[in-house]
Amino acid sequence: MPVVRGKTIDPLFSAEAIAERNHAIAAEIAATPRNDLLVVAILKGSFIFAADLIRAMHDVGLAPEVEFITLSSYGKGTTSQGVKIIKDIDSLVKDRDVLLIDDILESGRTLRFARDLMYERGASNVSIAVLLDKRSKREGQLEADHVGFECPDYFVVGYGMDVAYAFRELPFVGVVKGDA
Repeated sequence: MPVVRGKTIDPLFSAEAIAERNHAIAAEIAATPRNDLLVVAILKGSFIFAADLIRAMHDVGLAPEVEFITLSSYGKGTTSQGVKIIKDIDSLVKDRDVLLIDDILESGRTLRFARDLMYERGASNVSIAVLLDKRSKREGQLEADHVGFECPDYFVVGYGMDVAYAFRELPFVGVVKGDA
């Protein structure tokens, strides 16, 4: 097990497995006809997954426009205070297909907010791609259209996901052993 910043990280999904899933997800996305596809990556946690998935989409012949939105559902605490927009997209979504990319689908609050926002702005279709789906934490009905992996109920880090701003750089998804 790798030791990073004095913490043991138990790998859950390897860099190789993630790369393989990214190409499979890109092929799934390419199999559905799209109308003026706009990819909206939800920051911060999705930035590595989004970059790799967008490159994989290029490999299968897609050339979407790319935007970034920063949403917050926690503020400074650990309990959700509702979702708010920190940084919005610049592109118009009216009559376009939008693909939301996020690192993990847990409660669903953030992705539900983003999906509803895109529809309110006139998107013709909104689909969701997530690296990890943690169904055990879901509140209400929301399913991702494209899922990298089902995630057990662990707090995970790496591949863009962090704890106290640490471990985002890891090329795999893992579980911190001991106190993070």
